[in-house]
Amino acid sequence: MTESSPGPAAPYTDAARARLLMAYEACELADLARAAVPIGERELNPDGTARAPGTVLADAARVLTAAQRFLDAAAVFERVGGADWQVIGDILNVPAHTARVRFALSEAAFREDLLPPEGTHSGSVGGVTSLRAHIVREPLETALDLDDWVLRHQDGDSDLGTAPVSGGLIQRDTS
Repeated sequence: MTESSPGPAAPYTDAARARLLMAYEACELADLARAAVPIGERELNPDGTARAPGTVLADAARVLTAAQRFLDAAAVFERVGGADWQVIGDILNVPAHTARVRFALSEAAFREDLLPPEGTHSGSVGGVTSLRAHIVREPLETALDLDDWVLRHQDGDSDLGTAPVSGGLIQRDTS
């Protein structure tokens, strides 16, 4: 996709949609992890212990859950791109069967999200699944939001351009 011609109904490839979902999960993970860095003025007791026991652990659990969603999205992206279970297993240092058992449901959910909402899509209950389906079905909107996020968090990366996410999405050849 070029920066000057992002059509609202651009026919993005399944791999581009999977990569976008992975980018979204990375963004969520980064935001959760960054929130754990500052130490609030009233967070600690005078002895350095937490004033509200369990809150730090709950935050860490949310980061871990987000990291697992990011890993799932990365495996799905690799699968959509043609990687077999052996490749995924080798990278994760597990047997191919273990990789398939671990990620097959995520891949199936992604492929279901590709179906039109009025089709046989059974849908899943819960905000995360509904959001995932929206990201997959409306990639440009998500990509533009992620463009803004990346540009706000550049940290010295000045060569990202004005469309660091949407500019890299690949559209199907419609000719």
